Amino acid sequence: MDLSPYRAFLPELAAASGDFIRPFFNNPELAVETKADATPVTAADRGAEAVLRKLIKAKFPAHGIIGEEHGSENADAAFVWVLDPIDGTKSFITGVPLWGTLIALLHEGQPVLGCIHQPVLGQLMIGDGQQTTLNGRPVRTRRTTRIGDAVFLTSDPLNPGRHQDAAKYDTLIRRAKLVRTWGDCYGYLLVAAGLADIMTDPIMNPWDIAALVPVIRGAGGIITDWQGHSPYPAESTVAAATPELHAEVIAGLGA
Repeated sequence: MDLSPYRAFLPELAAASGDFIRPFFNNPELAVETKADATPVTAADRGAEAVLRKLIKAKFPAHGIIGEEHGSENADAAFVWVLDPIDGTKSFITGVPLWGTLIALLHEGQPVLGCIHQPVLGQLMIGDGQQTTLNGRPVRTRRTTRIGDAVFLTSDPLNPGRHQDAAKYDTLIRRAKLVRTWGDCYGYLLVAAGLADIMTDPIMNPWDIAALVPVIRGAGGIITDWQGHSPYPAESTVAAATPELHAEVIAGLGA
Protein backbone atom coordinates (compact mmCIF):
# COMPACT_ATOMS: atom_id res chain seq x y z
CA MET A 1 0.00 0.00 0.00
CA ASP A 2 1.44 3.35 -1.05
CA LEU A 3 1.07 5.81 1.84
CA SER A 4 3.19 8.52 0.24
CA PRO A 5 0.25 10.79 -0.81
CA TYR A 6 -1.09 10.73 2.74
CA ARG A 7 2.31 11.13 4.38
CA ALA A 8 2.99 14.13 2.15
CA PHE A 9 -0.33 15.64 3.26
CA LEU A 10 0.48 15.49 6.97
CA PRO A 11 2.83 18.54 7.05
CA GLU A 12 0.08 20.60 5.40
CA LEU A 13 -2.42 19.49 8.05
CA ALA A 14 0.06 20.13 10.84
CA ALA A 15 0.98 23.59 9.56
CA ALA A 16 -2.62 24.72 9.21
CA SER A 17 -3.74 23.46 12.61
CA GLY A 18 -0.59 24.80 14.25
CA ASP A 19 -1.14 28.25 12.78
CA PHE A 20 -4.65 28.22 14.22
CA ILE A 21 -3.64 27.00 17.67
CA ARG A 22 -0.51 29.05 18.28
CA PRO A 23 -2.19 32.43 19.07
CA PHE A 24 -4.28 30.76 21.80
CA PHE A 25 -1.28 29.37 23.71
CA ASN A 26 -0.26 31.41 26.75
CA ASN A 27 -3.12 33.79 26.02
CA PRO A 28 -4.54 35.05 29.34
CA GLU A 29 -7.89 35.72 27.68
CA LEU A 30 -8.37 32.09 26.62
CA ALA A 31 -11.74 30.80 27.86
CA VAL A 32 -11.81 27.25 29.19
CA GLU A 33 -14.98 25.15 29.28
CA THR A 34 -15.55 21.81 30.99
CA LYS A 35 -17.01 18.96 28.94
CA ALA A 36 -19.42 16.32 30.21
CA ASP A 37 -16.50 13.99 30.97
CA ALA A 38 -14.97 16.71 33.22
CA THR A 39 -12.09 17.41 30.80
CA PRO A 40 -11.28 20.94 29.61
CA VAL A 41 -11.87 22.24 26.09
CA THR A 42 -11.16 25.57 24.40
CA ALA A 43 -11.81 27.38 21.15
CA ALA A 44 -8.34 26.25 20.10
CA ASP A 45 -9.36 22.56 20.34
CA ARG A 46 -12.62 23.01 18.46
CA GLY A 47 -11.32 25.40 15.85
CA ALA A 48 -8.19 23.40 15.04
CA GLU A 49 -10.23 20.26 14.47
CA ALA A 50 -12.55 22.21 12.17
CA VAL A 51 -9.52 23.36 10.16
CA LEU A 52 -8.27 19.78 9.84
CA ARG A 53 -11.67 18.46 8.80
CA LYS A 54 -12.06 21.09 6.09
CA LEU A 55 -8.66 20.27 4.57
CA ILE A 56 -9.24 16.50 4.67
CA LYS A 57 -12.67 16.76 3.06
CA ALA A 58 -11.27 18.92 0.27
CA LYS A 59 -8.31 16.61 -0.42
CA PHE A 60 -9.85 13.17 0.19
CA PRO A 61 -13.65 13.52 0.12
CA ALA A 62 -14.26 9.76 0.24
CA HIS A 63 -12.35 9.36 3.49
CA GLY A 64 -13.96 9.21 6.91
CA ILE A 65 -13.11 11.34 9.94
CA ILE A 66 -13.25 10.66 13.68
CA GLY A 67 -12.48 13.59 15.94
CA GLU A 68 -12.52 14.20 19.66
CA GLU A 69 -14.43 17.47 19.42
CA HIS A 70 -16.76 17.08 16.42
CA GLY A 71 -17.57 13.37 16.27
CA SER A 72 -17.56 10.91 13.37
CA GLU A 73 -18.34 11.15 9.67
CA ASN A 74 -18.23 8.22 7.24
CA ALA A 75 -16.44 6.18 9.89
CA ASP A 76 -16.92 2.90 7.98
CA ALA A 77 -14.83 4.12 5.01
CA ALA A 78 -11.69 2.20 4.04
CA PHE A 79 -9.55 5.20 5.03
CA VAL A 80 -10.46 7.18 8.14
CA TRP A 81 -8.60 10.08 9.73
CA VAL A 82 -8.54 10.22 13.55
CA LEU A 83 -7.98 13.66 15.07
CA ASP A 84 -7.10 14.97 18.50
CA PRO A 85 -6.50 18.68 17.90
CA ILE A 86 -4.86 19.30 21.28
CA ASP A 87 -3.75 16.21 23.15
CA GLY A 88 -2.82 17.55 26.57
CA THR A 89 -5.32 20.38 26.93
CA LYS A 90 -4.61 20.60 30.68
CA SER A 91 -1.00 21.45 29.88
CA PHE A 92 -2.09 23.78 27.09
CA ILE A 93 -4.33 25.89 29.30
CA THR A 94 -1.61 26.27 31.93
CA GLY A 95 1.06 27.43 29.48
CA VAL A 96 3.09 24.20 29.53
CA PRO A 97 4.23 23.10 26.02
CA LEU A 98 3.94 19.35 26.69
CA TRP A 99 0.96 18.89 24.35
CA GLY A 100 0.49 18.35 20.66
CA THR A 101 -1.85 17.73 17.77
CA LEU A 102 -2.44 14.06 16.95
CA ILE A 103 -3.40 13.07 13.40
CA ALA A 104 -3.76 9.43 12.38
CA LEU A 105 -4.86 7.60 9.26
CA LEU A 106 -6.60 4.25 9.58
CA HIS A 107 -6.87 1.70 6.80
CA GLU A 108 -9.54 -0.92 7.37
CA GLY A 109 -9.68 0.07 11.01
CA GLN A 110 -5.96 -0.08 11.82
CA PRO A 111 -3.55 2.86 12.23
CA VAL A 112 -1.09 3.00 9.33
CA LEU A 113 0.13 6.59 9.61
CA GLY A 114 0.52 8.91 12.57
CA CYS A 115 1.66 12.42 13.35
CA ILE A 116 2.55 14.25 16.58
CA HIS A 117 2.90 18.01 16.05
CA GLN A 118 4.10 20.48 18.66
CA PRO A 119 3.68 23.84 16.91
CA VAL A 120 5.17 26.03 19.65
CA LEU A 121 8.41 24.02 19.81
CA GLY A 122 8.43 23.45 16.04
CA GLN A 123 8.47 19.65 16.22
CA LEU A 124 6.74 17.45 13.65
CA MET A 125 7.00 13.68 14.13
CA ILE A 126 5.57 11.35 11.47
CA GLY A 127 5.54 7.56 11.56
CA ASP A 128 4.21 4.85 9.26
CA GLY A 129 5.09 1.77 11.28
CA GLN A 130 8.30 1.27 9.31
CA GLN A 131 10.05 4.61 9.78
CA THR A 132 9.53 7.61 12.04
CA THR A 133 10.98 11.04 11.43
CA LEU A 134 11.29 14.18 13.54
CA ASN A 135 11.40 17.28 11.34
CA GLY A 136 12.38 15.04 8.45
CA ARG A 137 15.21 13.23 10.28
CA PRO A 138 14.82 9.50 11.03
CA VAL A 139 14.67 8.71 14.74
CA ARG A 140 14.91 5.48 16.75
CA THR A 141 14.21 4.41 20.31
CA ARG A 142 17.37 4.06 22.35
CA ARG A 143 18.94 0.79 23.46
CA THR A 144 18.33 0.99 27.19
CA THR A 145 18.30 -2.54 28.58
CA ARG A 146 17.74 -1.99 32.32
CA ILE A 147 14.80 -0.27 34.00
CA GLY A 148 17.32 1.01 36.52
CA ASP A 149 18.80 3.11 33.70
CA ALA A 150 15.47 4.19 32.21
CA VAL A 151 13.57 7.46 31.99
CA PHE A 152 9.97 6.54 32.85
CA LEU A 153 7.15 8.92 31.89
CA THR A 154 3.42 9.17 32.47
CA SER A 155 0.79 11.89 32.07
CA ASP A 156 -0.69 12.02 35.59
CA PRO A 157 0.87 10.33 38.65
CA LEU A 158 -2.55 9.86 40.25
CA ASN A 159 -4.26 8.11 37.32
CA PRO A 160 -2.70 4.63 37.81
CA GLY A 161 -4.30 4.50 41.25
CA ARG A 162 -7.65 5.66 39.90
CA HIS A 163 -7.82 3.18 37.02
CA GLN A 164 -5.32 0.32 37.53
CA ASP A 165 -3.25 -1.48 40.17
CA ALA A 166 -1.48 1.37 41.95
CA ALA A 167 0.74 -0.86 44.08
CA LYS A 168 2.25 -2.67 41.10
CA TYR A 169 2.71 0.60 39.23
CA ASP A 170 4.44 2.23 42.20
CA THR A 171 6.76 -0.75 42.60
CA LEU A 172 7.70 -0.55 38.93
CA ILE A 173 8.44 3.17 38.79
CA ARG A 174 10.60 3.00 41.92
CA ARG A 175 13.01 0.86 39.89
CA ALA A 176 13.50 3.54 37.21
CA LYS A 177 16.39 5.97 37.09
CA LEU A 178 14.16 8.99 36.49
CA VAL A 179 10.36 9.36 36.67
CA ARG A 180 8.65 12.44 35.24
CA THR A 181 5.22 13.62 34.11
CA TRP A 182 6.37 14.75 30.66
CA GLY A 183 3.14 13.28 29.46
CA ASP A 184 0.30 13.11 26.98
CA CYS A 185 1.48 12.73 23.40
CA TYR A 186 4.75 14.52 24.14
CA GLY A 187 5.95 11.61 26.25
CA TYR A 188 5.52 9.26 23.29
CA LEU A 189 7.42 11.70 21.09
CA LEU A 190 10.30 11.57 23.57
CA VAL A 191 10.33 7.76 23.56
CA ALA A 192 10.26 7.60 19.75
CA ALA A 193 13.04 10.20 19.53
CA GLY A 194 15.30 8.21 21.85
CA LEU A 195 15.12 10.79 24.65
CA ALA A 196 13.10 8.68 27.11
CA ASP A 197 12.57 4.93 27.47
CA ILE A 198 9.06 4.21 28.79
CA MET A 199 5.74 6.01 28.53
CA THR A 200 2.56 4.70 30.12
CA ASP A 201 -1.04 5.81 30.49
CA PRO A 202 -3.63 3.85 32.50
CA ILE A 203 -6.61 5.01 30.44
CA MET A 204 -6.87 6.47 26.92
CA ASN A 205 -9.47 7.25 24.27
CA PRO A 206 -9.10 5.94 20.68
CA TRP A 207 -8.17 9.41 19.35
CA ASP A 208 -5.41 9.57 21.98
CA ILE A 209 -3.93 6.30 20.77
CA ALA A 210 -4.29 5.96 16.99
CA ALA A 211 -1.42 8.24 15.92
CA LEU A 212 0.94 6.86 18.54
CA VAL A 213 0.91 3.30 17.18
CA PRO A 214 2.67 3.89 13.80
CA VAL A 215 4.93 6.53 15.38
CA ILE A 216 6.30 4.25 18.12
CA ARG A 217 6.52 1.20 15.83
CA GLY A 218 8.24 3.20 13.11
CA ALA A 219 10.91 4.23 15.61
CA GLY A 220 11.54 0.60 16.55
CA GLY A 221 9.62 0.68 19.82
CA ILE A 222 6.81 -1.52 21.08
CA ILE A 223 3.38 -0.15 21.99
CA THR A 224 0.61 -2.26 23.54
CA ASP A 225 -1.96 -2.10 26.29
CA TRP A 226 -0.89 -3.08 29.81
CA GLN A 227 -1.67 -6.73 29.05
CA GLY A 228 0.57 -6.80 25.98
CA HIS A 229 -2.24 -6.66 23.41
CA SER A 230 -2.90 -4.12 20.66
CA PRO A 231 -4.05 -0.85 22.25
CA TYR A 232 -6.25 0.18 19.33
CA PRO A 233 -9.19 0.60 18.63
CA ALA A 234 -10.68 0.25 22.11
CA GLU A 235 -10.42 2.68 24.99
CA SER A 236 -7.30 1.27 26.48
CA THR A 237 -4.28 1.39 28.70
CA VAL A 238 -1.07 2.13 26.80
CA ALA A 239 2.54 1.19 27.41
CA ALA A 240 5.26 2.22 24.95
CA ALA A 241 8.88 1.30 25.48
CA THR A 242 12.12 0.25 23.89
CA PRO A 243 12.11 -3.39 22.69
CA GLU A 244 14.61 -4.29 25.39
CA LEU A 245 12.35 -3.02 28.19
CA HIS A 246 8.79 -3.54 27.04
CA ALA A 247 8.24 -7.11 28.27
CA GLU A 248 9.61 -6.22 31.70
CA VAL A 249 7.37 -3.15 31.87
CA ILE A 250 4.28 -5.21 31.03
CA ALA A 251 5.22 -7.80 33.65
CA GLY A 252 5.70 -5.08 36.24
CA LEU A 253 2.34 -3.51 35.46
CA GLY A 254 0.68 -6.78 36.32
CA ALA A 255 0.01 -8.65 33.06
